[in-house]
Amino acid sequence: MALLLGVLLFSWALHSILYIPFIRLLYTFRFQRLAQKTLDAFEKRTPIFDKLHKNKVGTPVGGGLLIIVLTAIFFPLILLLLRYFWVPITAVYATGSEIKILLFTFVSFGLLGLVDDMKKTFFWFKNKDFFGLRLRHKLILEILIASIIGFWLVHDLKIDIFYIPFVGVFQLGWWFVPFAVFVIIAFANAFNITDGLDGLASGVLMIALGAFWIISASILDTPLSIFIALWLGGLIAFLYFNIYPARIFLGDVGALSFGATFAVVGLILGKAPVLLVIGGVFILEVFSSLLQLLSKKFLHRKIFPVAPLHLWLQYKGWPEPKIVMRFWIISIVFALFGLWIAILTQSPLL
Repeated sequence: MALLLGVLLFSWALHSILYIPFIRLLYTFRFQRLAQKTLDAFEKRTPIFDKLHKNKVGTPVGGGLLIIVLTAIFFPLILLLLRYFWVPITAVYATGSEIKILLFTFVSFGLLGLVDDMKKTFFWFKNKDFFGLRLRHKLILEILIASIIGFWLVHDLKIDIFYIPFVGVFQLGWWFVPFAVFVIIAFANAFNITDGLDGLASGVLMIALGAFWIISASILDTPLSIFIALWLGGLIAFLYFNIYPARIFLGDVGALSFGATFAVVGLILGKAPVLLVIGGVFILEVFSSLLQLLSKKFLHRKIFPVAPLHLWLQYKGWPEPKIVMRFWIISIVFALFGLWIAILTQSPLL
């Protein structure tokens, strides 16, 4: 555990030092949140959202990029150093395959989000007829990437079961691939939806990842534990600059990457049902948006004046920091509940 805490503190210190020049770099490249007059050109009109968040115009986006780059560099490097100094490395799966899946998810979804951010930000990269990537194009790419990950989970790691606590094990075989694709895409977009207030998504993720870190350390999965430690250290450093009033946002580069990788960590741990509990805040957020969409489509009216849930609470008059703090508290309860279930019902996979 001392090694893992040391990795986390190293990651936190490194990110903390680099975030200030990184924020300045984003300002230099004008990688910032656009003003509404610019969004109007793309018919991106969201009156309630714009009114509540007008003070956020000009804040740099792309904060997740630094975490992705540093984690992708130091994750394999630290494992190589451990091998060089003969430090024992224990793992549930083949180490190379586990590293490949984690890094591929982290980087590939990050690149997809980066392209989306660039199409929203840089005029030379914009489609004059659409703001960012088209939804169907983004979804197709997400399905493609997630399918590769799902295939590796089954083929390389031999994960093909769905374990329901207190019920039993269901052998899915290759049907685990579409199941994994659904879970990965769902959490990637759920995280993106949650990332709407200063410190909300990053704080909730920090708490949820802490729960998964405890589980991975308890089963002595060194590669996964080190990966989460590096990720957590970066998140804590980022959160310092992301809490209200935020100096930087994650952007789609961070949101898509972090949501998808969070789901993959849960699948690798064999804790798909627990993933739904520990990531409960993300589920609530995406469910509120889904209800709004279904209501408008089939009932031709809105259930909420605005969605997702955090935006509705802000519309009702709750101050932004109050919403974020209470969501953090709810996330702590979800994380503790998920850990309790994981301890009571140890998955046969592990």
